[in-house]
Amino acid sequence: MQQDLFGQPTGLDTSDSLADWNAAMLGFLAHAAVTPKHLMAVLAAEPGFALGHAVKGLFYLLLGRRELTAVAESDLAAARTAISKQRAGVRDTLFVQALEAWLAGYPSRSVKCLERVLKAAPEDALAMKMSHAIRFVLGDRAGMRRSMERVMPAYARDHPAHGYLLGCHAFALEETGDYERAEIAGRQALWTAPDDAWGLHAVAHVHDMTGNARKGLDWLAGREGTWSHCNNFRYHVWWHKALMHLDLGEIDAVLDLYDRDIRCDRTDDYRDISNATSLLMRLELEGIDVAGRWNELAELSAARTEDGCLVFADLHYLLALTADNRETEIAALLRRMHRDAESGSDEIKVRMRSPGLSVAWGLEAFGDSRFAEAFVHLAKARSTLHLAGGSHAQRDIFERMTIDAGLRAGLLDQAEAMLDERRALRAGRDDAFAAARRDLISVGRSPSGAHSVLAR
Repeated sequence: MQQDLFGQPTGLDTSDSLADWNAAMLGFLAHAAVTPKHLMAVLAAEPGFALGHAVKGLFYLLLGRRELTAVAESDLAAARTAISKQRAGVRDTLFVQALEAWLAGYPSRSVKCLERVLKAAPEDALAMKMSHAIRFVLGDRAGMRRSMERVMPAYARDHPAHGYLLGCHAFALEETGDYERAEIAGRQALWTAPDDAWGLHAVAHVHDMTGNARKGLDWLAGREGTWSHCNNFRYHVWWHKALMHLDLGEIDAVLDLYDRDIRCDRTDDYRDISNATSLLMRLELEGIDVAGRWNELAELSAARTEDGCLVFADLHYLLALTADNRETEIAALLRRMHRDAESGSDEIKVRMRSPGLSVAWGLEAFGDSRFAEAFVHLAKARSTLHLAGGSHAQRDIFERMTIDAGLRAGLLDQAEAMLDERRALRAGRDDAFAAARRDLISVGRSPSGAHSVLAR
């Protein structure tokens, strides 16, 4: 039986199929655009490859699109058929069970299946990265770190995935607040795997969370090759660069990046929509006119109101719809979220209930300039917001809107307390957003300043 480049049995028959399988796994680790091409080549040549079908189904679920659920179900059926026709190994079976669990609405059970794979073979980088990816969707930052640190002893420097493991560890360290170690690990990741865009972006996260925008731009400068090969993840790295320019007040650079790189391909992938909507809202909170840029995002989001695959996706669709005053679609999305939240107990629906609905009601109220109401709903969700998924940097748009809702409602003490909590999370430093809001609070507390704050 042929082994893959991580030393795991495959059941593949030909060397060409094995080469494509190895390329698909390395592509997954590097977020490479060519990954699907290699995976489809394997399955075309060897349709009885159960593991390949299971991984393909998991890839589709990671995309968070309702229409792809049926495709993932077909992959599950193909994987089960393949297993029934040949003696399947434990690894293949556990990957198939991981797909089955997520389709049933329990992605955390998928993680448990993958962790069982890693318990037997910690050097299995496919299981390592897949567990990391699903935990990210679940907002399980502590779990990401535990998983990486359990398997690290199995990755010698010559392990083909050593650099990618370091990149995942760097991101987990950053998300758990260990910024110094995260930056070191991310830099080491790129020394070992120069195409590790995830590790590079982990260091960008460190600079965001520690208020070092200029240092972050220096880090990204000249390293475009690390993410130019990527799938749509490359737009996310450009988004990070735009955030750094925004923190420095370089608005022309932000808008140029938005038009030239972040939205150069006007896709409706939820991750691309989240990049765009959160950046435009950051600009609007700073009083910047974004012209007609909301329209295309709202048009795309209007077609996704019935998705319900991921809370994170729904909230960013809603962000576009409220910003563009799409009342009919806002109502449709809110109805569907409420229906999902009340209709079942699987993990996605539980998270739709909390924090999903509170944030959604807060975004609707914010869009209608009902700032006191927006503040109540958004503040209620803060303690559980990580369950919506994503990173600290991505969820920060909701934190910013909560703070600004408080300011506009005249709730200066509450807004200041949130700024203090935000600063503690960010290594004790204020970024430009926070510094400007503290100035507004000082003005608002002056005898003649209240109107200035309320009028923002």
